[in-house]
Amino acid sequence: MSKQHTLEIPRRIIEVAKDRMEEELVIAIHGPRSVGKSTVLRRLARECNAVVVDLDDLATREAFTADPGLFVSQETSLFLDEYQQVPESLDAIKAELNRSSIPGRFVITGSTRHDALPSAAQALTGRLHILDLLPPGAVIKSNAPGLTRSDYIERVCTGGFPLAIRREGSSRARWFDDYVRLSVERDVVQIAPRLRQASLLSPLLERLASQTGQVLNIAAIAEHIGMPKTTTEVYARHLEAVYLLRRLPAWGKSLRSSVGKLPKIHIVDSGLAARLLGLTPARLAKLDPTAMSEFGHLLETFVIGEIFKQATWLDERVQLGHWRTRDGDEVDLIAEADDGRVVAFEVKASARVSDDALKPMRKLRSMAGEAFMGGFMLYTGDHSYTVDDRIHVVPINRLWTPISS
Repeated sequence: MSKQHTLEIPRRIIEVAKDRMEEELVIAIHGPRSVGKSTVLRRLARECNAVVVDLDDLATREAFTADPGLFVSQETSLFLDEYQQVPESLDAIKAELNRSSIPGRFVITGSTRHDALPSAAQALTGRLHILDLLPPGAVIKSNAPGLTRSDYIERVCTGGFPLAIRREGSSRARWFDDYVRLSVERDVVQIAPRLRQASLLSPLLERLASQTGQVLNIAAIAEHIGMPKTTTEVYARHLEAVYLLRRLPAWGKSLRSSVGKLPKIHIVDSGLAARLLGLTPARLAKLDPTAMSEFGHLLETFVIGEIFKQATWLDERVQLGHWRTRDGDEVDLIAEADDGRVVAFEVKASARVSDDALKPMRKLRSMAGEAFMGGFMLYTGDHSYTVDDRIHVVPINRLWTPISS
């Protein structure tokens, strides 16, 4: 196994969590399965001298369920891994906090979105601070100062799941297949045990993957798999609840009536999306229109995921969305601060940026006015430069490399 596969992946969320523990009563770290939540929790526990209770382990879960009050009343900090297995655990934590409201005493992790859990999980409303943990970026093998198209294709198809990064070829494909199957058969069924057409969850996920990086068209998907539109929407929400996909809402409705209202869809990890679509690096490397379009959508999903991760580190809250007009102008990602300032990002799977490609960004700048703080065209080329007022062209790899490199 290569050296890069044995390195421990640094996770900035550990420092963020330690900082938030100074003020927050309960920290909840949410994210997909196998994203590294348990590893993060144990690293954090070592630094905080905390006890870790793994509720994914059946014997531990049974012992905890028998007397949760005993576990949460310990003087040392208690970290619960996969707390959604016992949502009632939050009632016990709430009761303990009623007796002693010491910040940072409890850290919990979950593989299901908090708002999708049973009502028992809402016990800590007002006392719970949620941090999202998303797949870290994959390791690029190239040592060159710039990245080639092949480098980006490799990174997109690898994705960011730590266990997938450590594998290659058919072994990685098998891991993704197992991941999807367990997520659908175990996690979705756990939060929605009365699904009547659970066998359609996997075909639905594949169809949703075919729209990654594009405006979500639930009606077309429903027609393709033979489900009512309302049922398809409900099932898609379940897949979203277990972190298999995310919706990027439309932004800018107040700017102009002609702005679209539909969300974009993104599979949570570009490597997972590639596997769901049967796309390999060799196939994406072809210079035919279909392959180039597929790579463009996957690259957008990858870049949006990278920016999402970095947005979770900010102390200032930002709202993320996409901007699209009915006459075809669009910008892939808008980040809006509470005071209305916006930063825009567009992704291009090419090493050159034409003037035409910048027209939507310029139109957005004109419409947003002084609120437009900057627009960044992220591309696969090597050089950063400013095109004109507040609009810049930047290599995609600047998202994870220092400016001085």
